Amino acid sequence: MAVEAGPGMSDGRKGFIFALSAYLLWGILPFYLKAVAYMPALEVVAHRIVWSVPIAGAVLWWLGRFDDLRTALTTPRMLAMATLTATLITINWGTYVWAIGANHAVDTALGYYINPLVNVVLGSIFLSEKLTRPQMVAVGLAACAVLLLTYSSGGLPWISLVLAFSFGFYGFFRKTLPIGPTQGFMLEVLILSIPSLGFIAWTVAQGTSHFVNGGGHDIGLLLFAGPATAIPLILYAFGAKLLRYTTIGLMQYLAPTIVFLCAIFVFKEPFSNSQFIAFALIWAALAIYTWSMLHESRKAKALTP
Repeated sequence: MAVEAGPGMSDGRKGFIFALSAYLLWGILPFYLKAVAYMPALEVVAHRIVWSVPIAGAVLWWLGRFDDLRTALTTPRMLAMATLTATLITINWGTYVWAIGANHAVDTALGYYINPLVNVVLGSIFLSEKLTRPQMVAVGLAACAVLLLTYSSGGLPWISLVLAFSFGFYGFFRKTLPIGPTQGFMLEVLILSIPSLGFIAWTVAQGTSHFVNGGGHDIGLLLFAGPATAIPLILYAFGAKLLRYTTIGLMQYLAPTIVFLCAIFVFKEPFSNSQFIAFALIWAALAIYTWSMLHESRKAKALTP
């Protein structure tokens, strides 16, 4: 079934609208996470997973792709790979939810700025993809930023590194899963819904469940976790399918930029001189990486008959 975003629209324009909507929603997600910061991060993540299932299921029904899901559920190798990717995305979500609530939004923005460079390194190590000189310079600058932050704070910027590497490995292994993005997301949240429901049941038994013991405000916030999680992911999946890789590569900086600006100007998080220098190094690295990506794309296009 074709995805509609407006009459007479080109696929490129549809893809841009879908991807832009996804990145904007990810950019403002910290406002929601701040609203639920008084709840344990694990409880928020569990509800993100459980309430994503009906949304992802509705999209699959609309697309008529339930057969793909049935195949995946009866294929042990696909289930094992989906369990691995589901574990990685849970680590990413849990870290992100906790970090925003604990006033570390600046660190989360840094993590997602570093992520594209982590992807380059993973491709080099595991896929034998040769790094170009600009890419090596970019990775070197990112490494300098991490070393600077480690020296200035007396420890590794673990929040940024966990987010960057968990999402990097998630994307790496997700590519090996022979299933579409929407079906894959549904498979992952189905797998994760089993321990999530168990955790929610445990909080109910312990009398600590905000969903059962809280008022309508708590229930509404936790129900909203589903669409806040599923909708941007699904929009991104549609956008990535219709856009060129380079376009998606450029747009991915939008969400961490919004988060960074919100952290500084809205959440009023401290921003030291060392952090400023580290971010300047990362931004320089991303500028070099982006230039390299565009240069390679133009060169490949020129060679195409």
